[in-house]
Amino acid sequence: MDLFYLTIVQASKGLQEKKFSSVELTKSVLERIKKLDKKINAFVSVDEENALQQAKKADELLNSKKEKNPLLGTPFSLKDNICTKGLRTTASSFVLKNYLPVYDATISQRLKSKNIIILGKTNMDAWAHGSSTETSDFFTTKNPWNRERLPGGSSGGSAATIISDMAIGSIGTETAGSIRQPASWCGVVGLKPTYGRVSRYGIISMGSSLDSPGPITKTVEDAAVVLNTIAGFDPFDATSSPKDVEDYTKALKKDIK
Repeated sequence: MDLFYLTIVQASKGLQEKKFSSVELTKSVLERIKKLDKKINAFVSVDEENALQQAKKADELLNSKKEKNPLLGTPFSLKDNICTKGLRTTASSFVLKNYLPVYDATISQRLKSKNIIILGKTNMDAWAHGSSTETSDFFTTKNPWNRERLPGGSSGGSAATIISDMAIGSIGTETAGSIRQPASWCGVVGLKPTYGRVSRYGIISMGSSLDSPGPITKTVEDAAVVLNTIAGFDPFDATSSPKDVEDYTKALKKDIK
């Protein structure tokens, strides 16, 4: 099986068991992006050079066995309203087309602390004002199932990268359906956490009293694994919850009632 088809959990297991390297995994996904994204328009920016550098660092950590976490070495896409230091962040608006953040959003920092690979930033409705990804100032993202259809929005680019296997995991944001709706239209898993469970610091806001970032993934288990990392109190976000972060994977086999 081609490596780009893997889930987060499958990729983590393969990396830990030395079945393949993070560089090999990342190259597989980058080649997939080169092959497909010109037809889908899911990415606003792809950061190939830095992604491969991050993958080399992840392999060093894997080989040294100094670090073990379920996200180590896995390639992610991030919605383009999430600030990433030194990597263009536009909110899919021409107004910010050359904006290079000087800091990371808290969610970016937490993912980077787990040594994920940031492949690039995904297309969205400009300023998150929309639900189809048609209002992007750059281009319209197409639904990978049928390119005559839309992927939903405003996190349409993130959902499209997951169903087309152009990322192993992704992060979107939601104000009123912007994670769940594109996940539904593309046939993937989208989790909108309770407001305040995940920090909004460093995210270009659509509605600050409603916004909530969350995972878009291939499986429910992957979403739980990502939420374990990104959830938690943040002193830079006064609306973030001080409640302890539980292990969300423990709920996977509970009775639905």
